[in-house]
Amino acid sequence: PRSDCVVAERLCLSDSTCNATYRILENCALAKTRLLPLDHDSRVRCLNAELDLGNSSLLHCKCHRRMKRQEHCLRVFWTVHSSMTDGYFNLETSPYENPANEEHWKTDYNKLAALVSGKNCSQLAGDATNPCLKETHVCNLSKKCVRLRTDYASICTRAAGSEDVCDRRKCLRGLRNFFEKVPEDFTKRILFCPCQDEFCGERRRKTIVPDCSFQSNTKPSCLWLLDFCLEDPFCKSRLADFQQNCQPADTSPDGCSLHNHAACLQAYMGMIGTPMTPNYVSNSSAEVSLWCTCESSGNQKEKCDQILGMFESNKCL
Repeated sequence: PRSDCVVAERLCLSDSTCNATYRILENCALAKTRLLPLDHDSRVRCLNAELDLGNSSLLHCKCHRRMKRQEHCLRVFWTVHSSMTDGYFNLETSPYENPANEEHWKTDYNKLAALVSGKNCSQLAGDATNPCLKETHVCNLSKKCVRLRTDYASICTRAAGSEDVCDRRKCLRGLRNFFEKVPEDFTKRILFCPCQDEFCGERRRKTIVPDCSFQSNTKPSCLWLLDFCLEDPFCKSRLADFQQNCQPADTSPDGCSLHNHAACLQAYMGMIGTPMTPNYVSNSSAEVSLWCTCESSGNQKEKCDQILGMFESNKCL
């Protein structure tokens, strides 16, 4: 069975041969992170080191989305697989294990949803026509859900000084915390609640407080956004997970090459709280996008369009 990369690294460092190989890969990964060009001999040495790991548990290790020391685990994964990070469409292997069975969470959600349905309060009168409002009420009945939702909402709406701008970095961290720690049965229903009118659509679009977490005064280039993401092991990992699980396929009934639409939605949620946070583009549709543009991408426009197209025109998503 696959071990997690933290355990695999510890085992490797205790073996002198594996340790030496791993140190070479660390230097290779560091050079890539700092965008230092590698000469031919260095590239060969890096590839050989990766091959030398052979059947080592390091080569096949994975990480878990909600594990402790997740960022350290992801760093180890990309150290071992540094040859995969040359470009966006080489990020085809997710560092994450397939989602574990989380059925036990559904019981908790269903109990709270039943409580909301049984209430006869005027404040819940709009639930029938506004599913997003109902999901918010269900979240409010869960101590963890309401606490972490309140945390990120307060950070993402807090003004910093007289300029009336939020702390985007802290806002994104708060969003990551919410989507990492609250059971997915709550987060999925809040983020993907079905809407029939613009009032519901507005609540859904504002779930992640887009004025802070999504929008900015000007749209950056999608290529710049990608480069910024690839420099961060967490963002790069979520992007790899998204690319693997949301690859579109015209011949598949659900539009997904892996025939697992639920895994794609989970991977989409994983992008929220990263520099490449996506969101709904309006109150009147379920279309999503990144906050970036391909207008000035020159001879890299095709690559830029592919990045944006993974969100804007992805049949699987």
